[in-house]
Amino acid sequence: MSTTEQTIGVPTGTWSLDSVHSSIGFAVKHSGVMTFKGTFDEFDATLVDGRLEGTARVASVRVDDPNLAGHLQTPDFFDAERFPELRFSSKEISRDGDTVSIEGELTLRGVAQPVELSGTITGPITDGYGNQRVGLDLETTINRRDYGIDWSMELPSGEPGLADDVTITANLALVQA
Repeated sequence: MSTTEQTIGVPTGTWSLDSVHSSIGFAVKHSGVMTFKGTFDEFDATLVDGRLEGTARVASVRVDDPNLAGHLQTPDFFDAERFPELRFSSKEISRDGDTVSIEGELTLRGVAQPVELSGTITGPITDGYGNQRVGLDLETTINRRDYGIDWSMELPSGEPGLADDVTITANLALVQA
């Protein structure tokens, strides 16, 4: 890593989401043997003067089973009618080379909890069209019960059918406005 890369801080100015090259998703252990994953098709994020904010529309959750997608909208899970979006707002962003740590607050089902996103940051760089870009690959793990998502079923072994820990990922491509 060069000295220049080590001294670059969090980009200032206004950076808007390139949604075509970005994704928001989640993963949770299901039936004790596999990881179940889902994504959100409608989301937004901005980075303005070192503050990251983002939302995801609950109605846009995508999973491979339409019945499960419907169940995720109910009060058992996201309760989309009462709480139509997830929200993240950063309080502090720390960068060390290509590593980034973002302290903030995640609001899910109307419950706001502190979280720390960690991952990598790339850029800013100039793309092939002359635009300045920044890439963030972020992850955090939350306990779903902290947000009132208590649904589960017991397996014959007595183990829970759905783990409490949920990993949330955000892969964001941001373009300077």
